[in-house]
Amino acid sequence: MSEEILKALAQLYAIITKQDTGVSEKERNYVIDSFRSKLDQVRLKEYVALYDEFAGIDNQEKKDKPEKLTSVKDSVRTLSICRKINKTLVQKQKIIVLIELLELVRSDGNYTPQRKQIIETVSESFNIEKNEHDLIEWFVFSKPEELKTDSAFLFIKSEGEALEPTPNIIFNHHILAPVRFLFLESVDLIFLKTEGEGFTLNGLPVNSEEIKLFPYGSILKSSIGATFFYSDIIRYFIKEENKKPVTFNVTDLEYTFQSGRIGLRDINISEREGTLIGIMGASGAGKTTLLNVLSGIEIPSKGQVVLNGIDIHKEKEKATGIIGYISQDDLLFEDLTVFENLFYCAKLCFDKLPDAEIKEKVESLLGSLGLAYVKDLKVGSPLEKTISGGQRKRLNIALELIREPLVLFVDEPTSGLSSRDSENVIDLLKELSLKGKLIFVVIHQPSSDIYKMFDKMYILDTGGFPIFYGNPVEGVIYFKKIANHADAEKGQCFSCGNVNPEQIFNIVEEQVVDEYGNFTGKRKISTSEWYTSFKKNFDILKQKDSTFSLPKGLDLPTITKQSMIFFLRDLKGKLSNKQYLLINLIEAPLLALILSVVIRYKNTTNEYLFRFNENIPAFILMSVIVALFMGLSLSAEEIIRDRKILKREKLLNLSRLGYLLSKIVILFSFSAIQTFLFVVIGTLVLDIKGMGMSYWLILFSSSCAANVLGLIISSAFNSAVIVYILIPLILIPQMILSGALFSFDKLNDFLTNDKNKVPFVADLMISRWGYEALAVSQFKDNEYQSLFFKEEQIKAVSDFQLAHGLPLVEELVKKLQEKGVSEEERKIKWNIILNEIKKNERLSGFPTLAQISTLEKAGSTETSLEAVLEMLPTLDSFYNKTVNHAVEVMEQKGLSKSSELKNSHYNESLSDLVRNQNSVERYKISKQEILPKVDLVFFAAKPDGNFGYRAHFYAPSKYLGSIKLDTFWFNLIVLWTITGLFFAFLYFDILRIIIDKSSTMLQKKN
Repeated sequence: MSEEILKALAQLYAIITKQDTGVSEKERNYVIDSFRSKLDQVRLKEYVALYDEFAGIDNQEKKDKPEKLTSVKDSVRTLSICRKINKTLVQKQKIIVLIELLELVRSDGNYTPQRKQIIETVSESFNIEKNEHDLIEWFVFSKPEELKTDSAFLFIKSEGEALEPTPNIIFNHHILAPVRFLFLESVDLIFLKTEGEGFTLNGLPVNSEEIKLFPYGSILKSSIGATFFYSDIIRYFIKEENKKPVTFNVTDLEYTFQSGRIGLRDINISEREGTLIGIMGASGAGKTTLLNVLSGIEIPSKGQVVLNGIDIHKEKEKATGIIGYISQDDLLFEDLTVFENLFYCAKLCFDKLPDAEIKEKVESLLGSLGLAYVKDLKVGSPLEKTISGGQRKRLNIALELIREPLVLFVDEPTSGLSSRDSENVIDLLKELSLKGKLIFVVIHQPSSDIYKMFDKMYILDTGGFPIFYGNPVEGVIYFKKIANHADAEKGQCFSCGNVNPEQIFNIVEEQVVDEYGNFTGKRKISTSEWYTSFKKNFDILKQKDSTFSLPKGLDLPTITKQSMIFFLRDLKGKLSNKQYLLINLIEAPLLALILSVVIRYKNTTNEYLFRFNENIPAFILMSVIVALFMGLSLSAEEIIRDRKILKREKLLNLSRLGYLLSKIVILFSFSAIQTFLFVVIGTLVLDIKGMGMSYWLILFSSSCAANVLGLIISSAFNSAVIVYILIPLILIPQMILSGALFSFDKLNDFLTNDKNKVPFVADLMISRWGYEALAVSQFKDNEYQSLFFKEEQIKAVSDFQLAHGLPLVEELVKKLQEKGVSEEERKIKWNIILNEIKKNERLSGFPTLAQISTLEKAGSTETSLEAVLEMLPTLDSFYNKTVNHAVEVMEQKGLSKSSELKNSHYNESLSDLVRNQNSVERYKISKQEILPKVDLVFFAAKPDGNFGYRAHFYAPSKYLGSIKLDTFWFNLIVLWTITGLFFAFLYFDILRIIIDKSSTMLQKKN
């Protein structure tokens, strides 16, 4: 409580106790005890002194009577204090304060009209109904012999007392003194009062006649063996009219695994609402499989599961939201708070409810499950807990309860919990069943108290055979009788009431021993014998299908709204994970700093010049690889981490597309920030000017493609270890086939049949498109080169024609004029000559189309060859003029005066790379044309039937159909096309389907 509230309480205590005869020693001791339960020792003294001051008690003599104040002043002050309290405390806390005030007065037995009037004023100010006030007052002041028939009370008496049992009086011979309970429906609180010693509440002793809150999960124990769980008490206060009629009939159910092994056989179950059924069995008996089939997750090989006349496997949509499933594993978002986990779950289930109503609904549920005081705590991981294991299990249950399902399936809810937490969880499930839910629970090695909470137990034996279905305690007797035990009629201890459920499996799995007393591994009673006995002794009567129409389970938001909710949920989790956030934000600038500082190379001068840094091509490649690495590492665990949660959300028919889109938006946002930071640091250190946006666009696009690729891997595999093993297997081919480390025309022949084009396998690499786009753009679009690129392109093409193209055409013509040339060779050479002539026409407008058409029709005749030879001098003169004109234009643009601009924007090493200046081979003659091997960045790709993408590496432009695009924009489009294809692959989960089918085939083969 806040200091303001504690001061207000001290004043209230003082106002009440100083009335009439003044403060008694008992009353003051009660006040001290009350503050002791709320404060540490230092603050306790402070507030007791404050109380003494308000009550007018002299510090030297505590027993002296204080000076009285008039009742009018006290009433005014009381109202003022209550107004302060009303602003801070919720209604439940106000009820507790009222009980404390009444107990304060009862401690000295001095409940005068004046004190009564002040307490009634407090009650009215707290908006407590008069009826509830009267119930509380009677409960506080009632004597042990006094009873009341009101349904708000429950009395537990020792057996042997001369009383007839009534609906609110029960008997138990394992208590030494009576116990009474008060249930206040408006706030859903239970209070208890014992009329003697010998009781513990949650392990702590309870004083006689002391009123204690009996919250959810509480256990009251008597020193002579009686145990009262919260569910045992709340059942007497639950109203039957709130229950919805449910029938659940399972008929002749069988389930066969994909490998062909039978998992379940001859399962028949018939149950109604308000029942808690346990499912037990040895390891591998099929408990979880049964739960999955009953809940609709798995489809049976035979038989049917019918809920209120609806086959849940054939009419799945009608049961959506009506069935809840709680996995053995925690299905929680560890970086969200308890409240946020439940809030976003509710948002996905109730589209029409406003946020205010959802918050109210969530807080109410958290309060009823005893989680209200931890609602703002982050859930944390199982290894770094901020809430306990029991609280995690209750929150898992809350995630299903928020939807209000009628049937609930729970898998191993006590796994890994302490005995106390286990009892609390099963107690909660028992309470839910009492409120009208039908609950199936897989349970392993329950304690006696837990075992007895179940209404029925369904026991399976190895191989999925049913061997018992009925009352849990009768189960022990049944198995003892079949095994011919001497004490077969004894199901539980008569003196303490304990049951040993472990006996069942000891009997079922009991083995034959040899003459030396060693176990032989053979059962005394085989599985088939237990099953035969079950068939003989259990005749399962089917419930008549309820005609109650199942309510509409869920009001799901649209895909767009689901995406937004998924996005907010995921983003909030990531932002609250400071370590995750810090690493992902530092990673990019740190890698950029390391990379750029290491490769900031100074040539022969002391001054760093971008122009002479020989490491720029390597930087471009490593930038793309780093972007891919960051994209993959960012997304590689995303779906693996959510897989168990996705399994639950799949039952709700939530949109996979909405979920994936939310992931994409968040990952792309992180990638945008990471690549921006990388580009800022990298370009700043290496002094790369004017190219920041180009670098960011390509690196961001590459990282986005890697994001989706990471999601595909994350969706396909179940282990994060496998994913991180795969990352190097993805990145290394990206480096090898990027085109930067190894020339494509020098790769193994099996990779390509056209050495002049990029191999198809390289076109599958993200790095190939990203690296080429940056390398070409850095060369041709920088501030210096962009001034002269057009002229240099014309000059480079003309120079090639002068140095190689025209001389080679002349040489080919002369070879054709020689005798002894085969027909096939003649065709090839003439085709090359024609293509070269056409190429010249396309670029320069000479020769005319008519001349080319005449040559094509005539073929490689002597006349045609002579005509070609006659064109060559003219073409030679034309290209010489073109070169000279290009040089003149460049000089006019200031080529000779732009050395400073060149030093800061042009890079020699990159220029040599994209122009392939170091190549010994200057040209190559293919079967179609003469291909340049140098100045590649100046030779544009030609349009062809493959949209032009099968161009040579470092082409300055490419064709998309008939549209000519700069290589930068063409490659950018390709990167986003790859990303789109990856997304389709991800959405349809193709890789996982392939892996699953391959695994199934291997299992069947083995």
